[in-house]
Amino acid sequence: RPKALCPVGEVPLVDLALDRLAPLVGALAVNVHHGRGAMEDHLAARPGVHVSIEEPVALGTAGAVGRLRPWIAGRAVAVVNADAWCPDPLDPLLGGWDGTRVRLLLVGADALSPRARVAGCLLPGEAAAALTDEPTGLYEVCWKPWADRGALEVLRHDGPFVDCGTPADYLGANLAASGGASVLGDGAVVRGVVERSVLWPDAVVEEGEVLHDAFRTTAGRTVLVR
Repeated sequence: RPKALCPVGEVPLVDLALDRLAPLVGALAVNVHHGRGAMEDHLAARPGVHVSIEEPVALGTAGAVGRLRPWIAGRAVAVVNADAWCPDPLDPLLGGWDGTRVRLLLVGADALSPRARVAGCLLPGEAAAALTDEPTGLYEVCWKPWADRGALEVLRHDGPFVDCGTPADYLGANLAASGGASVLGDGAVVRGVVERSVLWPDAVVEEGEVLHDAFRTTAGRTVLVR
C-alpha cells in the first residue's frame, strides 16, 4: 500500500495529516500518485477532500501545489507531507502569520538548509500562484528564493516528528506513538509472542512465532527491522 495509508497508532498517516490541518484551514486537498486506486478509495470516505491526481509522473511538492492552482484560486496554502508522523497541532505554524512571508516549521533547526526536515509550511497566495505543475521541490523553486530576498520566516519544532521513509523509521513512529508498546490493529490475532512490533488490522501471529522489531501486514507479509 502507499506510505500515506500505512497506519501509525492504528490511524493511516494521511488521516493524521488531514486531522492536523482540518481545524485551521477552510478546505483540504490531497495529491495522489503512487497507489492511486487505494488512495482514492480511502479518501472517498472523507467528504469534501479534494483529490488531485499526479500523472504520468510524480510532481514533487512544488509541482503538486502547482497542479492545484485552479483549485487554490489565489488563496494561501498550508502544506504538510502525508508520509511523516507529527502528532503536535499546527497552531504555532499559523499563529500570528501576516500572510506575506513564506513560513516554515523546521524540526530541530532554526535555519533553512537543503536537508531540513519540515513539519509544516505556509505559502502566501503569491508564492503558491507562482508554482507550476512541473516535477520539482519547494526548496529549489520557493523556499530558497524567498529566503534569499529576506521573505522567509522560520519557526522551530522540537516535538516528535518521524519521516516514515524506511521500515525502521515507520516502526519507530509507531513505537513513539504507543510509548514503546507493540501496536495491534483492529482484529489482529496474537497466538505467539509480539515484542516492539506493529500488526496491521486482521494480521495474525501464530502459536510458536516470535515477532520482534517488525511489522506484519494484513495480507501476512512480515518486514523485519534490523
